[in-house]
Amino acid sequence: MVQASPALPLLDEEHAAFIQGGVSINAASSGPGNLPAVSRALGCRVSADRRRVTVFLAVSRSAALLEAISASRRIAVAFSLPSTHRTIQLKGTDAALAAIETGDHELAERYTRAFASDLAAAGYSEVVARTLLAHQRSDLAAVEFSPTAAFTQTPGPGAGAPLKRT
Repeated sequence: MVQASPALPLLDEEHAAFIQGGVSINAASSGPGNLPAVSRALGCRVSADRRRVTVFLAVSRSAALLEAISASRRIAVAFSLPSTHRTIQLKGTDAALAAIETGDHELAERYTRAFASDLAAAGYSEVVARTLLAHQRSDLAAVEFSPTAAFTQTPGPGAGAPLKRT
């Protein structure tokens, strides 16, 4: 498992660019009784120093996940590019709701376009991506966390291996 160090962020520039691209993003946590909660995210923002990751969720579809995060502060997020199945998973133990920043709504829209573009390579129309990611501006929530572990989850013999810096 790749661990962040004080001198070196867990994510390198290439991984940060990948998870902010047109990937499918699913966030998960578990609440009381260890019951799982999962929701599709609407985009991602990585801090300039690459030590904090923010995922965007539709509150209306993510109530159970937001409650689980509030109770446990744990989060696991899978970022997968549909056209190649390349997948990275990040985990954190300090997840919490964060303020929506200026530009976040536009970031979610850019993410939708990038995700739709990758799905188009697999023969899906833009309507599919827009349906999966539909939300009202007032419905957008941000969850921020510090990645403490990262894994390669691309299907195949390397799945589950610690993420290697490129």
